[in-house]
Amino acid sequence: MRAIVFSRPGEFSLTEVPDPVPGPRDAVVRVEAVGICGTDLHVLDGEFAPTVFPIVPGHETSGVVVSVGEEVTNVAPGDPVSLDPSFYCGECSFCMVGRGNLCENWDGAGVARTDGSTAELVCSPAKNLHRLPRSVDLGLAALIEPLSCAIHAYDLLPRWIGAHYLVYGAGTMGLIMAQLAPRAGAASVTVVDPNPRRQQAAREVGIELVGNSPDEVARTGGWDTVIDCTGAVQAIEDALSRVRRGGTFQQFGVAANDAQARFSPFRIYNDELTMVGSMAVLHSYARAVEMFAAGALNAKPMVSHAFALADYGDAIKAFRAGTGRKIQVRPQAPESVQLL
Repeated sequence: MRAIVFSRPGEFSLTEVPDPVPGPRDAVVRVEAVGICGTDLHVLDGEFAPTVFPIVPGHETSGVVVSVGEEVTNVAPGDPVSLDPSFYCGECSFCMVGRGNLCENWDGAGVARTDGSTAELVCSPAKNLHRLPRSVDLGLAALIEPLSCAIHAYDLLPRWIGAHYLVYGAGTMGLIMAQLAPRAGAASVTVVDPNPRRQQAAREVGIELVGNSPDEVARTGGWDTVIDCTGAVQAIEDALSRVRRGGTFQQFGVAANDAQARFSPFRIYNDELTMVGSMAVLHSYARAVEMFAAGALNAKPMVSHAFALADYGDAIKAFRAGTGRKIQVRPQAPESVQLL
């Protein structure tokens, strides 16, 4: 089969590799769509410490089961599925208290030790596969993994009915977080992003309060909940200044591991601010599958490009340039297309 292989930091190629063979509790999936995520670029650039090269990237995946191991009972050939890419040891101190996303031996398909799904086929533990209704668009279903991350983020947020939310960034994660806010009881949702195309994307998925910066949509006293989905230090520092007294700031965007942001410890004390981090997925994937199938996301406007496997380099260039919206690779497609 053909697969994209990151051979070392900064280098990748389209390579012929052996077809995967399922172990007793594994399944092989024909990959229909895999989203490109900022984490993939951190891996490619050698900025993600757990990565072991060479590795096949890709962790936002949908596809169809083609074969299963002899002990597999939860999926069968022909089933459309979404792949949970997170693997926990089940034995460390974090796993023992139900916090597997902080696992001391954590592994993630396409980002740590296990190959991901930017390939024609991928092998996965069957327990990490979630069956999808046959009515679900498998191209759009690759958004289920980022949706599961967003659900975990909301699990961690203190929240109440009637709160006002401010989201920094109208990329994939910002759009998902903004769309979930009304389901969490938000009275209003504001999204800010300096990119006009992304502002338009926010409007298309149903967000009414959209601006270039919070100053354009200023709210007296600030916002109850402010969520950074950019990972950019300048945005983070500004976001912290917009939190209302007694409110919450959540760091959801992935910053560089050596980034430093300035804030006022006195203000955190005096205004009783809550600061919350959120990393990856925890007990949220099955809910993401159900919510996606039920239409929790306005998904179609979020995917702008579908690249063929042979055009992976172009896909990476488009992602780095901020072109379009969610950019995907569709390994079964004969050519690349622009969807929006």
